[in-house]
Amino acid sequence: MEHRGSSMAKRLATLLSGLVECMCFAGVIFGWASLVYVLKKMHYFEDLCMSAAANQTSNVTDCSAQDEQFSLIFTIGSFMNNFMTFPTGYIFDRFGTTAARLLAISAYTTGTLLVAFSSAATALMLFPALTFLSVGGILFILTNMQVGNLFGKHRSTIITLYNGAFDSSSAVFLVIKLLYEQGLSLRTMFLFMSACSAWHLIRTFFLMPRSHIPYPLPPGYTYGVSCHKRSRSYRTYEEQRSPKVLDENDAEDSDNLHADPALEENSTNKGLVGIGDAETAANLKAPAVVSFWSCVFSKLFFWHLVWLSVMQLRHYLFIGTLNPMLTQLAEGDATLVSSYTNAFAFTQFCGVICAPWNGLILDRHKRGHKKEGSSQGVPDSLADLRSCVLSLVITVLQCVAFSICASIPVLPVQYATFILQVLSRSFLYGGNAAFLAIAFPLEHFGKLYGLVMGLSAVVSLLQYPCFSLIRGPLNGDPFYVNIGLVVLMFLALVNPVMVWLECKRRQNEHNIAGSPALTAGKKEGLESSI
Repeated sequence: MEHRGSSMAKRLATLLSGLVECMCFAGVIFGWASLVYVLKKMHYFEDLCMSAAANQTSNVTDCSAQDEQFSLIFTIGSFMNNFMTFPTGYIFDRFGTTAARLLAISAYTTGTLLVAFSSAATALMLFPALTFLSVGGILFILTNMQVGNLFGKHRSTIITLYNGAFDSSSAVFLVIKLLYEQGLSLRTMFLFMSACSAWHLIRTFFLMPRSHIPYPLPPGYTYGVSCHKRSRSYRTYEEQRSPKVLDENDAEDSDNLHADPALEENSTNKGLVGIGDAETAANLKAPAVVSFWSCVFSKLFFWHLVWLSVMQLRHYLFIGTLNPMLTQLAEGDATLVSSYTNAFAFTQFCGVICAPWNGLILDRHKRGHKKEGSSQGVPDSLADLRSCVLSLVITVLQCVAFSICASIPVLPVQYATFILQVLSRSFLYGGNAAFLAIAFPLEHFGKLYGLVMGLSAVVSLLQYPCFSLIRGPLNGDPFYVNIGLVVLMFLALVNPVMVWLECKRRQNEHNIAGSPALTAGKKEGLESSI
């Protein structure tokens, strides 16, 4: 009983500390508009304004080249945030949590130090700095999402909560902006962020697993470094699953996999394993493992990629062009621009409140489908997939509403745009992670999450040509680009339609087979191990 209590306390500590980590560090680059305001005050790339002004006959200073440079930095940073998710996801799947987090801490510390020691004369340091912050941040969220596996039926809610915290972390740059206005130097604040790496290290070794958190959670599961001596029966789950114990050429020793016989029975009969445990599953004679490439070349993955890419492009373009857009709508009034920038950053902080709504929709809808399906003998995995349809549709409609508001060139309307943007973005990334965990086998989660983010990053590079189009041929008027993006949003509706059709197909196969479970061959390898 005492062991159970301490185990639950440790899980709650992992959950809450992970929430703080994601909220304060993981997605700070998306508060770029607030940091740009500070960097302009510190005269970063101001020489570009001078060059532009030299070609003018009037005294009006043209800083469009400066804005373009800041936009390019954000384009590269946001691209790396997604593109590097695939190699880092592979590292996470292949080498485990500890290795991935040590890489994250190293990258994040490097990024914060580069910003801290940059100046107007060395403004180009911002390019690698934002890249390192992106890579470190995406690894923080990637390694933390598995914490949802510790809480069973609330898993989707926690995954979306963490993604909401990732969105909220963009408010960190608002805090930096406000503290800068109170007299604190940018260098001091980023040195403090760099010093927080010590806390990340403590959490890595004491509150996170060495490898991965399995799902479903085995009985007596433990993780992290413990300060007291343990008997064999209370070694961490990962120590009991050590490759030395599970030698591939020594299959008869597989009965030593778990200290608890019920654990062995659970793994053998159900064949359910955590992320990256495909080889162990094979040793335990689990059902045939679905290959990574069969997932990648499936229709579900392709249309999900389209769903994510078009909406992410809309969000990235909005964030990257927010400062010049506000400057134009406010007719150069710096006070108004600062006020609206603060309002935008504050709404970003609310992402942690908005994102769990999507998880609650998924979990509640899933339980309803499971109750309905259990009477008809429908597999739980099919009920899980059905629950995604409503979430996917709501996310698209939110993004359409946000895009329409962003297209209206009226300054007060932007308050509504900010609210809809944070709602849409919270649902987008939380829903993305939850869908991948539901629709595909968990042993491929890190790689698939990385690949979908990486490929969507390539599409996000279109934001820079869009920005150049607005600043050039369109003379700073983004109206026609915004209208084009609204139309593009409707392409994302194909994804929930495809998921719904896939559910119908699996239901028909199930009815024809007359079996309580679909075979792996008939599913084309896309049923989740949830």
